[in-house]
Amino acid sequence: MKNSASRLIGLTGGIATGKTTVSNYLAEKYNLPVLDADIYAREAVAKNSPILQTIFAHYGERVKLADDDLDRSSLGEIVFNDLQEKQWLESQIHPYVRDRFQQELHYTLNNTIVLAIPLLFEAKLTDTVTEIWVVSCDRALQITRLQQRNHLTLEQAQSRIDNQLPLVEKVAAADVVLHNNADLADLYAQVDTAINKKDSFQ
Repeated sequence: MKNSASRLIGLTGGIATGKTTVSNYLAEKYNLPVLDADIYAREAVAKNSPILQTIFAHYGERVKLADDDLDRSSLGEIVFNDLQEKQWLESQIHPYVRDRFQQELHYTLNNTIVLAIPLLFEAKLTDTVTEIWVVSCDRALQITRLQQRNHLTLEQAQSRIDNQLPLVEKVAAADVVLHNNADLADLYAQVDTAINKKDSFQ
């Protein structure tokens, strides 16, 4: 991916660790463009899209709503409990997401661009960024946040967390680790420090 930006920040972390909070702060305080993998992934399975039709052909009616849209809850229950199915689904969506990043980076003009990619490592997109920021928090707090946000049982929350690459591995591969265990002021202060270290990753 060719882009004139000197900093392409790959923002990632575990589920419910606070990635969106960080990307929103970077956009609002620093006016940075944020390219969001989740948006592209939703585009990939938009109603009547070719990828959605492939998913329906693979899973059948159990993941289809009455209006022919995707039943995300049913699909989630399948892929979060079956690694092989998760890998199959990602093989359909990840190439589309990579292509969308290529398109957006082509005409996004800014010296610093944030690429919010929850599955940065899993989707093998680390080559698209110049530095990796990982948002982390304690597991107990992560479980609580995920349960509250997605209205999940303890078992469901643990399954979704365990279904991802371990957070400790992401932290080990990071250029910047943002610890989201305290309040927003503490998190924002860490972001301020990281964004202002302009020569750290050249």
